[in-house]
Amino acid sequence: MLGKVFKAYDIRGTYPDPLNEAMAWQIGYGAGHYLLGEARTAGESTPMMKNIVVGHDMRRSSPALRDALIKGMIDAGASVVDIGMVDTPMVYFAVNHLDCAGGVQVTASHNPPQYNGFKISKRKAKPVGETTGLAEIRKQAAMAEPTLKGSGKGRVEKRDLWSAYREHVLSFLDLDGRRRKVVVDASNGMAGTMVPKVFGKKGTGVEGLEIVELYFENSKGQFVHEPNPLVAANLRDLQAKVIEEKADFGVCFDGDADRLMIVDEKGQIVGCDHLTALLAAWFLGREPGAGIVFDLRSSKAVEEDIRAARGQPIRCRVGHVFMKAALAEQGAMFGGELSGHFYFRDNFNADSGAIALAVVLTAIAQGGKAVSRLIAPIARYAQSGEINFENEHKDQALARLLDVYGERGEIDELDGVTVDCFRREGWWANVRKSNTEPLLRLNLEAKDKATMAKMAGEIAPLLGKRVEH
Repeated sequence: MLGKVFKAYDIRGTYPDPLNEAMAWQIGYGAGHYLLGEARTAGESTPMMKNIVVGHDMRRSSPALRDALIKGMIDAGASVVDIGMVDTPMVYFAVNHLDCAGGVQVTASHNPPQYNGFKISKRKAKPVGETTGLAEIRKQAAMAEPTLKGSGKGRVEKRDLWSAYREHVLSFLDLDGRRRKVVVDASNGMAGTMVPKVFGKKGTGVEGLEIVELYFENSKGQFVHEPNPLVAANLRDLQAKVIEEKADFGVCFDGDADRLMIVDEKGQIVGCDHLTALLAAWFLGREPGAGIVFDLRSSKAVEEDIRAARGQPIRCRVGHVFMKAALAEQGAMFGGELSGHFYFRDNFNADSGAIALAVVLTAIAQGGKAVSRLIAPIARYAQSGEINFENEHKDQALARLLDVYGERGEIDELDGVTVDCFRREGWWANVRKSNTEPLLRLNLEAKDKATMAKMAGEIAPLLGKRVEH
């Protein structure tokens, strides 16, 4: 049964079948055993080194799963710091702020309400994925016997860290004396708790800030729209509200508030790669020469603009495990993904929706222009967006792609297959395999719409049956 809920980057499944309290206890035992072992292996010994931070989201099943998870951790010999109902990035903050062995957030992020799961991080809030600890946690969880229940001597301490977290997030915010009005769609998720705690009710905690709240109610564990800002349909109410309120821009968070997307003052969706380029320029204005990490699906404009701002562009595989590692290894200042995750060196190299909002507010205020005018010069190329194709023979399809285009442009296989014909033919494309489904994902960009349409029509037949939304 455990195999059904362990994914590439986290643990997730429907509640109560297959994910239930008994399984949560096993996972708590496995996670406790693994995280304490990692701390011992690192040779570090501090008063908090046997502690694991636990938080949970607003889903109805979260408190019960949290309690079972904590019991499993205690039975594995760990002590637990329970920080309550919080956004996922607050767990990353707490792990570092309290200097603990690791942390677990009970959440299913953007999934429907019947889902739940666990996001696990280790020392320094480094992510735990399939190849960085999840496989070992699954092994330890599978070996956990019910006879071990009640055998641990750990303790549980409840801590309220909102004041410290607020201070940390707001250290990234500077409206420079300008007034800003922003619509925030909390998606009935954890942003409905986090935003008032950090920025004040309707923004009253920050001088010059006005927040129009949309879908902040999260006590029922239900969603007016799917808490996934990557789906354009989920942004419709936000777009309409921005125009109605004549706001400077709008923000939509996902369910656990570690991701966001924005729309400009006209209600137009801003691509996360374009937002990465905008924020990169702001960061580089403060620290010329710094490294900026971006996922390899991003527009060519991102790398070009990073170089123009005297920064060091660092192209990275897709996924928070790789993005966080790249920031740490390269000492980069900032990173952004098309998924809406934004990473900050001064936030322990971790992603944070709260800090992303603070930085977006700052960059836009200090940019002195409407968001649409700031983004227009960045959005200079034609993009396909991510297109999915059903294919049971993904490797063969990628091999065909290499056969057809291998001689036409530059090829790399950092993540899937990237064919770069931008200099000679004015286009490039990346095709990646889904980790969990028989799907290939195409991202294509060209210097103009005609070239993009032409190449999309040429490449699509090689990839399988297009999935229509």
